[in-house]
Amino acid sequence: MSTVKRRVVIVGYPDVELLDVASPGDAFASANRAGAKPAYTVELATVRGTAIRSSCGITLVAQRELERVTGPVDTLIVAGGHGHVAAREDRRVVDEVRRIARGSRRIVSICTGVSVLAATGLLDGRRVATHWRHAAEIAGRFPAVTFDPVPLYISDGRLHTSAGVTSGLDLSLSLIADDHGPTLARQVAQTLVTYLHRPGNQAQISMFLSTSPPGNRVVRDLVGYITGNLDADLSAASLAARAGISVRHLRRLFSGQLDTTPGRYVRAARTEAVAQLLSSSDLPLDTIARRCGFGSTETLREAFRDRYGTSPARGRQAVGP
Repeated sequence: MSTVKRRVVIVGYPDVELLDVASPGDAFASANRAGAKPAYTVELATVRGTAIRSSCGITLVAQRELERVTGPVDTLIVAGGHGHVAAREDRRVVDEVRRIARGSRRIVSICTGVSVLAATGLLDGRRVATHWRHAAEIAGRFPAVTFDPVPLYISDGRLHTSAGVTSGLDLSLSLIADDHGPTLARQVAQTLVTYLHRPGNQAQISMFLSTSPPGNRVVRDLVGYITGNLDADLSAASLAARAGISVRHLRRLFSGQLDTTPGRYVRAARTEAVAQLLSSSDLPLDTIARRCGFGSTETLREAFRDRYGTSPARGRQAVGP
């Protein structure tokens, strides 16, 4: 039996985000338990091999000195965290990341870890993902790199960059699927009790989290009803009757509270539910259309293309069958 393993090196630094280290680490470890061959080894590397305090206060013990990491390295991962600004200004970190990256099969950043990668110069001219909250600041520091705050992750050749925190798990599942196929990646997702896995082009912020809950009780109640009954009659007339108001007043409330019309809100909610089912199930498209309240698969395809810029088939291909 072959003893060759895929070596994963995670770069950490003081004030690193714990989940940016733990999510990929646990995903690759779970892949091993699911039977990944070749298996993964995961190492945390820091400057001088010193222990580092994560942003939540938990101290992490390094397995390797960053300065002594030599090849072969299969996957180099630079974690993000509040300490990314100090890390990208630390020449020891930047120089070693640049050196290791050049000899790695795959280069990965989680969240603001892309800031450290950008400091190496290896991202110049590339489009990369990062946390929406930090995209503008990092872009101002590295104008030669295009930072996209919308997608969960971007894969471009051997470079893979993700948005904030939990999206690192989505990217890790994608990498596992690349290495071992979607079936094993699905087993890992089931073990970690998560969706398999959200497509990279899915927006970082769900429409249900992008704004504060509606202040108006009628709109708040209707939004709750819509999200829980996507396959019901959600026409403006039906929603107005449910709330005991006129259609005109309903439209006025949605415009004032949600800056959209009832019809557009329902369509967006149904389409986002489609994206979740495509990434987390093997259900045929006609079944998904019925569950999400679309009258036909063609109507579903049109709504999906308008919202995500791709077809449902391509969206499902991005995460495997």
